[in-house]
Amino acid sequence: MESACVRHTDMPGTSKLYSDFLYHPERVTAFYPSPPALLSQRVTVDFPAGRRQAIVAALAEINPGSPLLDQLAQPGTVAVVTGQQVGLFGGPLYTVFKALTAVHLARQLTAQGTPAVPVFWVATEDHDFEEIDHTWTLDAGRMPVKLTAKGDHQPQQPVGPVRITELPAVDDEVVRRHYRVGATFGEAFIGLVRELLGDHEVLFLDPLRPSIRQIAAPFLAAAAARSNELNDRVIERSKALTAAGYHAQVLFDGKGSSLFFVLEGGRRKPLKVADVAAFSGAPEQLSPNALLRPVMQDFLLPTVAMIGGPAEIAYLAQSAVLYEALLGRQPVALPRAGFTLLDARAAKLMDRYRLRLPDLMRPESTVREQIAARLAPAGLQQTFTDATAELKITLDRVEQALTGFDRTLVDAFASSRRKIAHQLAKSQAKAARELMRRSEREQADSTYLINEIFPHRHLQERFYSILPFLDQHGPDLVGRVYDNIHVDCFDHHVLPL
Repeated sequence: MESACVRHTDMPGTSKLYSDFLYHPERVTAFYPSPPALLSQRVTVDFPAGRRQAIVAALAEINPGSPLLDQLAQPGTVAVVTGQQVGLFGGPLYTVFKALTAVHLARQLTAQGTPAVPVFWVATEDHDFEEIDHTWTLDAGRMPVKLTAKGDHQPQQPVGPVRITELPAVDDEVVRRHYRVGATFGEAFIGLVRELLGDHEVLFLDPLRPSIRQIAAPFLAAAAARSNELNDRVIERSKALTAAGYHAQVLFDGKGSSLFFVLEGGRRKPLKVADVAAFSGAPEQLSPNALLRPVMQDFLLPTVAMIGGPAEIAYLAQSAVLYEALLGRQPVALPRAGFTLLDARAAKLMDRYRLRLPDLMRPESTVREQIAARLAPAGLQQTFTDATAELKITLDRVEQALTGFDRTLVDAFASSRRKIAHQLAKSQAKAARELMRRSEREQADSTYLINEIFPHRHLQERFYSILPFLDQHGPDLVGRVYDNIHVDCFDHHVLPL
C-alpha cells in the first residue's frame, strides 16, 4: 500500500468551521484575519527588543545551550509556536506531530529569508489531572492497553508541577530515563519529548516559570483592567460565529466565569467576572483561560504562525477579537500534520480488502460486514447482484402495469417493493456475516485493523502514545514522519511504514 491523503471532510467529527478553514478559507476570513498565504513571503513581527531579550533569558532556564536561543535573540527572528498538555509518556501521538510541523515550518521560513525558530508551549497550567495521568499503548498481541500513573495532585492544582508517586511498568529505557518517581509531570514530559525529537529541536516554554510569569505580568494586568470590554468582544464574536452557521468552541456568556483563573495556594481556581478587577494590581496571581492563553503566548513571543489541532484553531476564531484589542496583530493559524501509521500487516490487509481509512471509521459491525462482503465467493456475490438486477426489472414491469391499470394501487405496491428489496439485501448481509463468523482468520484481521487504526472509535493519533510505534519501527520513526510533512497540504496522511 502506498501513502495516501484523506480529506478531513471524509473523516468523522470534523466541524463545519474546521472544514471551511481548511478547504474554503474565503468563507472564514472574518474570523481568521491572517491567511496562510502571508507565509509565502518575507514576514516580520513588531516585537520589542527588551521583551525579546527577557524571553530568551527565561527560555534559557529549561533550554540551556540550545542554538535556537541565539537565533531567537537576533532582531527579526520570528517564532512558530505549538503546544500540548503534559500527558503521560508524551501524551498522544499527535504531540510529536505538532512539534515536527513547527520545526518543518520554521526551517521552511528560514530558507525563504524569514529567520524562524520553533517553540513548544508546555501546558503546565492546566489543572485537569484526569486528562494527563494516563495513556494507551498496544500489548504483544496488538490489543489496546491503558497505562495510568499516580501523583501528589490536589484538586484544581496545575498539573505541570505534580510529582509522580507511582508509574506503570514500561520496558523502555528512554521513558524510564525521564519518567521516574519524584519527577514532575512537566519535567518528565519535556525531557522525553526533547529526546524523541532528537535533531528536530524546539524551544520548550513553561508558563509557570517565575521568569515567564514576570514577563507576562504587564499583559495580564492590562487584560484584567479591560476585562468587561474584552468579555463583550468575546460574546459578540461567539454570536457572530453562531450566526454564520459555525460553533463557538468556548461557551462564554461573561456572567459567571471570566477570561481568567486565579492561582492561590498552589491551586488554579475560576475567577468570576465581578472579581477580576481586584487582581489587575496583582497579575502574578492570574492565569489565562483557553481564549486568552494564546494571546498571552504571542505577547511573550514574536509569533508568526501557530500550529494547532481542530479545537485549538476553533479557539482562535473567538480569540481573534482579543488579539485585535490587546496586541494589534495575530499569527497565521495552520493545522498540525496528521498521520495514521500503518505497519506492514495493516497495509497488506487494507490492500487485500480494498479498504480506505474512512471505511475503518464506521461502527465495528459495519466494518466487519464490509470485510466479510469482500470475502464472499465471487459466485455468491454475483448471484445476489444478478438477482437484484432481475428483481428490479420485474418489479418495474409490475409497477408500470399497475400505473396503467389503477394508480391507487401504486403506493401500496411501492411499500411491498421496498420490503422485497429489503429482504433480499437482508439475506445478502446475513450471508456475509455468516462467512465472517466461519472465518477466524478474517475475524482476527478485522480486529487487528480496528485496534490499530480506529481504537475505541478514536483516531490512532489521538488515542495511542508514540511508544508502541517506536518499539515496532525503531528510533528513526520520528525522522520518517518528519520527511512526510507537507505544511501546504492540510489533509490527513496515511503513512505505511
